[in-house]
Amino acid sequence: MKHLKHIGQTMKFAVLAAAIAGLAQTAGVADAASLHTAKEGDTFFLLAQRYGVSVDELTKANPNIAASNIYAGLQIKVPGETSVKAASDSEPQLLKETAPANEGQKIEAWGKTFNYSKVVDVKATAYSAAADENGKWGAVDYYGNPLKLGTIAVDPNVIPMGTKVLVTGYSHPGLPDHSFVAVARDQGSAITGKRIDIFIPGSKSFVNDFGFQNVKLYVIDK
Repeated sequence: MKHLKHIGQTMKFAVLAAAIAGLAQTAGVADAASLHTAKEGDTFFLLAQRYGVSVDELTKANPNIAASNIYAGLQIKVPGETSVKAASDSEPQLLKETAPANEGQKIEAWGKTFNYSKVVDVKATAYSAAADENGKWGAVDYYGNPLKLGTIAVDPNVIPMGTKVLVTGYSHPGLPDHSFVAVARDQGSAITGKRIDIFIPGSKSFVNDFGFQNVKLYVIDK
């Protein structure tokens, strides 16, 4: 009987060990699939757009990470069942323009539909929060608010201040893939005519890689 009891205990331990190993393996796969290694220019907003989660979900999943202190190499947890690798390797979502009868012009981006009144082709540059790019006023927009992603500087004679636009046709790792919504909140002495300057978080050298690009603006109806 003692021998049979010993065998029974051995089998129990073996089953328990296998179960623990299985859980550990599953947890390891889940952790690997839910971690994003940050690169320069990453923000919670950009990651939320990329992985299809909300900024609030990312913030709650990373309570020890300050949104203003995301640096290259930082491990950021992406909540939910989204596969980080799959999201990173997937093709950018395409813009889709539609003009249904009696409904005006529409464009779809990031799963949302925007009504727009006109399209403006402009030459774009980018600027950072560096002191030498913002003069005596510092890293704030025309209204005195801190610069943030979604701020563009414009010539108010071409694009009135406060205008909301969908910016498309650019290429830069510090911006959401293929399009993002921006508001004309800033001005600059060099920004005249059909020109815009896009604020991008990150170092001056990182932002300056944007160079000069031809982009298309869809003026969104309010």
